[in-house]
Amino acid sequence: MLAALLGAVVLFVAGCGGEPKSSTAQTTTTTAAAVDPGAGAGNFSIAVPGSLAGDFAALQQGFRGSLGLAIMPVDGEKMVTFGTWTTGPAWSTIKVPLAIAALRNNASYSTTATAAITASDNGAADTLWQSLGSGAAAAESVQNVLREGGDTNTTVPAVRTRSDASIYGQAEWSLADQVRFAAHLPCLPQSQRVVGLMQQIVASHRWGLGAFGSAEFKGGWGPDPSGKYLVRQFGLIDSPSGRIAIAFAAQPDSGAFADGMTMLDKMATLISGHLGELAGGNCP
Repeated sequence: MLAALLGAVVLFVAGCGGEPKSSTAQTTTTTAAAVDPGAGAGNFSIAVPGSLAGDFAALQQGFRGSLGLAIMPVDGEKMVTFGTWTTGPAWSTIKVPLAIAALRNNASYSTTATAAITASDNGAADTLWQSLGSGAAAAESVQNVLREGGDTNTTVPAVRTRSDASIYGQAEWSLADQVRFAAHLPCLPQSQRVVGLMQQIVASHRWGLGAFGSAEFKGGWGPDPSGKYLVRQFGLIDSPSGRIAIAFAAQPDSGAFADGMTMLDKMATLISGHLGELAGGNCP
């Protein structure tokens, strides 16, 4: 029985890029590793030593705080998720759909979008937001981009919820919804300009997914009301079989930004050692 389950893990991960599309995206979610054996079969949590799941479990065990990782092939339907952290404020990662919405609305904001994405410039992002009209109109425009990317859940606020943070950055964006959006991002109409900017992130922000030379990514980070930082990133990397969407986050018990950044570096290193296990995909 165990051998059969382990075989299912290998087939699932290696085959997720070629799965025919269905109307409902499928998600495999676990604490450390996951297999969804089907309705009525129960839930299993398997972390095979030396596998991505096993190595992630070991990494998480040695970390004081919460980690989360979600992986999905570009234009795919299935995802795998790991860890205990699942959702939180988008922070600057939401600047990606914001920039797409703004450039679709007015291409003359190209320079502003460049600053918002490559340097995570908050003033530039605010300008993009304001270019979309009222708070409600801007929120709807950004949310529409998310919906195009397969994220049917995330709601973008129309009004400020924290005086010390942007309106849009406080959107609650789960890793599952974010990686699904990332998996469809390069296939969206008029997204190429922003995806290209995600490959030009400034040197000081090139931690985590920045370790992959071909990565197109965006980070976001900020403190909760008590001052403890959440650090997160999402983006696209190459695998031997195509492009892979990644979303991950760390929320250290220490609350220190540096500790969260270090854990994203470690998760990126972990992923790089297991790329052969992960099937990628490409836009049709």
